[in-house]
Amino acid sequence: MKSHRRLRRGRRPARNTRPPKERSHPSPAGLTGRDVLVVGYFSARQKRYAALMDELADAVTALGARVVGRSVQRRGVSDGGVKAMDRPYSSRTLVSAGKAREIARARAESGAGAVVFLNPLTDHQRNVLAEILGCPVLSSIDLRA
Repeated sequence: MKSHRRLRRGRRPARNTRPPKERSHPSPAGLTGRDVLVVGYFSARQKRYAALMDELADAVTALGARVVGRSVQRRGVSDGGVKAMDRPYSSRTLVSAGKAREIARARAESGAGAVVFLNPLTDHQRNVLAEILGCPVLSSIDLRA
C-alpha cells in the first residue's frame, strides 16, 4: 500500500505586496472659497432632515465655502423601501446609483469644487464617490477635524 501523504508546500506569498495607501482625507480648510454641494442620506423615520441639512450648510459656510446646492436621499418613503430603511442604498456609494448620477450632474452644472455628505463615509465610499463626482468628497465628521 502506498501512502497518500500530502507534501508540505512553502507558505504562499501575500497577494497584495503593494505598500498600503496613505489615507488622505480632504481637509476642511480646503473648502475656503469653494462652491460646495451638501448631501444627506436619511431614513423616512427622520423628520428633522431639513434642519440637519441647514446645520450642515451653516457649518460649511462657517469654513468660508459657499453652498450652491443640496441633495437629499430618503429611504423608506416607498412601500418597498420600508423594510430596508436603515441600510444604505449601496455599500459602494451610500446613495443609490441614480442619486449619485444626479449629484454628479448638479456638481457639473454648478461648478462646485467639493461635495460634503452629512453622513459618515468609509474610505472606499469616499474614493468611489470622488471618482464618480470628479471632485473631493468630505463627510461632516471631517469638518470637525
